[in-house]
Amino acid sequence: MTVKLEGNWAKGFAYDVHTLGSVYQGLDEFGHKRYDTTRTEMGGLVYKLKYRNDKSVTKEIVDLLSKYKGIGKFDAIIPAPSSNKSRSYQPADEIALELGKRMGVNVLIGFLEKKEDSKELKNITDPEERIQELKKAIFISSERNISGQKVLLLDDLYRSGATLSVSTDILYKQAKVSDVSVLTMTKTKSNR
Repeated sequence: MTVKLEGNWAKGFAYDVHTLGSVYQGLDEFGHKRYDTTRTEMGGLVYKLKYRNDKSVTKEIVDLLSKYKGIGKFDAIIPAPSSNKSRSYQPADEIALELGKRMGVNVLIGFLEKKEDSKELKNITDPEERIQELKKAIFISSERNISGQKVLLLDDLYRSGATLSVSTDILYKQAKVSDVSVLTMTKTKSNR
């Protein structure tokens, strides 16, 4: 199942939703809420890659993506800038590298970056405030000229779309690309 993503990009899709349902299980020994969550196939793979540090699922993720032909042709894949620099690897980078290798497309890791001192967005619920924080945080960190190119902006998880929206603006206005398509592995039900 693909989910169309609306935004300032030319085309945008999530391969699938992230979860099918979640049942509250009570509190754990630390007082944190626990849920029994049912994930889609892609949602389960993204969860393993992102939260269980299981890089072995990257090929499975790209196998699923390879079946989807809705985005079209592009000159480069650009992973969305990461908000969690403490990870030993970035899930979107891993997926982009494998997808680029299979498709014979350049992957521009680190083309877009977030400033180290930027605010964490998890706790910002106001959509406009999120956008303003991201406009201050995201920047082009590469000298590479991609003017006039068609790019695929790739992320593992679509929540509010704020990061992808700001990144798309930067790619159009500063990098002068001709076309931005967006592909995420999953879309959450929550948008914050």
